[in-house]
Amino acid sequence: MAHNELIKFIIQLLLRLYHYGWNEFLKKYDYTSHFLLKVRQPLTNGIQVQKQNATIPRSVNYHFTRQCNYQCGFCFHTAKTSFVMPIEEAKKGLKLLKDAGMEKVNFSGGEPFLPERGHYLGKLVHYCKEELKLPSVTIVSNGSLIKEAWFRNYGQFLDILAISCDSFEETTNKAIGRGQGNKNHVENLKKIRNWCHQYKVAFKINTVVNTYNIDEDMTEQIMELNPIRWKVFQCLLLEGENAGPKALRNAERFYITDEQFQNFLEKHRRVPTLVPESNVKMQNSYLILDEYMRFLNCQEGAKKPSLSILDVGVADALNEAGFDENMFRKRGGIYKWSKANMNLDW
Repeated sequence: MAHNELIKFIIQLLLRLYHYGWNEFLKKYDYTSHFLLKVRQPLTNGIQVQKQNATIPRSVNYHFTRQCNYQCGFCFHTAKTSFVMPIEEAKKGLKLLKDAGMEKVNFSGGEPFLPERGHYLGKLVHYCKEELKLPSVTIVSNGSLIKEAWFRNYGQFLDILAISCDSFEETTNKAIGRGQGNKNHVENLKKIRNWCHQYKVAFKINTVVNTYNIDEDMTEQIMELNPIRWKVFQCLLLEGENAGPKALRNAERFYITDEQFQNFLEKHRRVPTLVPESNVKMQNSYLILDEYMRFLNCQEGAKKPSLSILDVGVADALNEAGFDENMFRKRGGIYKWSKANMNLDW
């Protein structure tokens, strides 16, 4: 490594230490690996060479916070840290992803409306649509913290808002852990659907099929709400997240078989916007970026983090992502994800 590269590396290390504090710094960085990788990196005029046939991160799910105000028993991205990236650092990472070919970013959590009461999220949404000019900017939320003022400030920059709803029976939602005080999750869902229509944001619903809702028929309610997509997931177990001795959740009581999942899909076959995703389709076909901007590899039934894209770049981090691009395409990962192309009747 050239002398100026070494100086640059040391300066970057000190800046990271300043930004994150000592404890988060030690959790986040393996600088021995980072240093060796910098030495091995092929460089041409100081620019990293992109490998032929390299994965293009067209659609990235950025889980920028793990904190949540709900306690969903099957959650597979749990509150293991309280860290949120300084927003300028997050923007740098998003710019790197755009330069690498990202067309769609999905902000998730945890609950993405928690940091700064939704303003952190709003600033990222604005940045991605207005400055990065991404075709699609989307959010997945439990909906409990969303206010109409957020739509007034940021709705024009958002393409799709997905609200998680696992049941249209409030007692079932509370049993799952999707509840907060006296708030009615279903009534809140309907209110947000109306705001989406008013502020021209495409509305989507996500449902996790589990032992608590497996016998419920949601056909009538889903068709009445008329989301552009109803994404239906099979409950997924991941070691260290919602399964195993080191997990913050134990989701085994929520787990359903493949046959049970197929029966649920058959019951709802009349819903035209149904998009089913079994565990086989889901586990490795998402590019998941965590709060430290590390890709999470789920190939071995757990979430193994790559190095941060802020340290090694997108291409090298993607090599550790365990991403199944063929399954991503097969499950319909690329679709009309920009509201400009949806021809919706607002």
